[in-house]
Amino acid sequence: MDIFTVFPTISTSFIVISAVLVAIGWRQIIVGKREAHKKTMFAAAVAATLFFIVYMSRTIFVGNTSWGGPDHLSTLYHVFLIFHIVLATVAAVFGITTLVWGYQAKYAKHRKLGRITAVTWFVTAITGVAVYVLLYIFYPGGHTKPVWDAIWGF
Repeated sequence: MDIFTVFPTISTSFIVISAVLVAIGWRQIIVGKREAHKKTMFAAAVAATLFFIVYMSRTIFVGNTSWGGPDHLSTLYHVFLIFHIVLATVAAVFGITTLVWGYQAKYAKHRKLGRITAVTWFVTAITGVAVYVLLYIFYPGGHTKPVWDAIWGF
């Protein structure tokens, strides 16, 4: 494993850990374990933050990996990637809002948005893993490029 694949592996691992913790936290609140729920969701937020730090560090200092798979799948991959990025951005905003409302004891709002946030985060994690698998497992990644070139396929 080289520098171009170690960071994506680490960041993807943090996303998976975060999603698993969200699932555990959701179950905890269903069975009435409020304090355990708070701690687990905080840990999920830490894992998501670590993902973001690793991802942005790689993006800033190394660049992003461009599509290296077959040309006939390039457009489909880039549409999927853009969907993932938009969904991840929405999930992050929802996640921060849900956490703030939970810590402010605005439980009705927290509960309502929390359900949507959790499902959005699960889909984000799944699509993030899919992007990782497509770029680093199924097909050899392309060249490392500035972020906008890698996202839009230039």
